[in-house]
Amino acid sequence: MTEASQQDLFSSLIDDLASQGWSQRALFAPQILTRELAAECRKRAHDGELNPASVGRGSTQQVQEGIRGDRIQWLEPGQSEASDRYLQLMDELRQALNQTLFLGLEDFECHFACYEPGAFYLRHLDRFRDDDRRTVSAVFYLNEDWQAEHGGALRLYLNDGREHDVLPQAGTLALFLSGEMPHEVLPATRERLSLTGWFRRRGNDVL
Repeated sequence: MTEASQQDLFSSLIDDLASQGWSQRALFAPQILTRELAAECRKRAHDGELNPASVGRGSTQQVQEGIRGDRIQWLEPGQSEASDRYLQLMDELRQALNQTLFLGLEDFECHFACYEPGAFYLRHLDRFRDDDRRTVSAVFYLNEDWQAEHGGALRLYLNDGREHDVLPQAGTLALFLSGEMPHEVLPATRERLSLTGWFRRRGNDVL
């Protein structure tokens, strides 16, 4: 992807986010990077490095498979070349978001997520009640040849009362406002892989 085409892609994502609170774009990253990230996620899962995800924060965290059933591992710089390239790409998007929307985003955190067949995540918001740092959610999908009949859509509950389903097809990025867009992950008939992350601003305590 050339620098100009990347900036066009960023601009379309940001325009959507500003006008409707969410955006969806295919082929967000080079295909080879998407495949390398999928292979890395599967390797981490095979090696037992992905752990059941919890709900809540701090001392209230607990695994509740009746609410969410994914297994995750957080990305850290230096873990792999593919992960570092993805983190760099998202940092470039963070800078573009700040330059255009003046969101004051300071960092980006993300994790691999693996949903086994039948796993789901019930309707929720990404922003915690006692921590308002998560500002923009970003989900990047790693599943080649995904078909609608496989299920596993990210269902966004839009402000006008409509629902919008994003199929987890490899290369697709879904972007939405963390504190304003309720969403859920529907169960699938096959393994479902993604990178789920959040652009964060400096926090204000809201307790």
